[in-house]
Amino acid sequence: MRTFSLLKGMPVFDMENGTSVGEVHDICISEEGSITGLLLRKGAFLKKNFLIPFASIASFGSGGVMIKTTSGLSPVKRLSGYTFENQHRICGKMLISHEGEQLGLLEDVYFLEELGTIVGYELSDGFFSDITEGKKVVNSDEPPAFGKDAIIVNAKN
Repeated sequence: MRTFSLLKGMPVFDMENGTSVGEVHDICISEEGSITGLLLRKGAFLKKNFLIPFASIASFGSGGVMIKTTSGLSPVKRLSGYTFENQHRICGKMLISHEGEQLGLLEDVYFLEELGTIVGYELSDGFFSDITEGKKVVNSDEPPAFGKDAIIVNAKN
């Protein structure tokens, strides 16, 4: 299990020739709540975003992300679905349980590296609450419902 916050900024390497392709900038999330790919930031001065499909990722390591080939990279203009921090962002949205309880503001997601399935959400109740009580982690085994103002989840804890 991995979090997006640990993944962001990691270098991405091509397994075919060992070159650094760029760094992880964001994750792309489908309507069903699974990760469809990574947004790669590439370039020296004029940085461009490229989409790495989840199927092209060979492994997630402590030193970087390995991709099978760069042939599947495509420049991103418009994305379908959601991203964590950019276009149609979910970071900072309120999480609400099926029972209508406000759980907190989304700060991070936990996902299974092998499947790309989001299994948990790290939430904040505000700065002082985070210091005194710590951040909350809510697990869910069902896909979320993304809305304009909130995300509805089936909280297991």
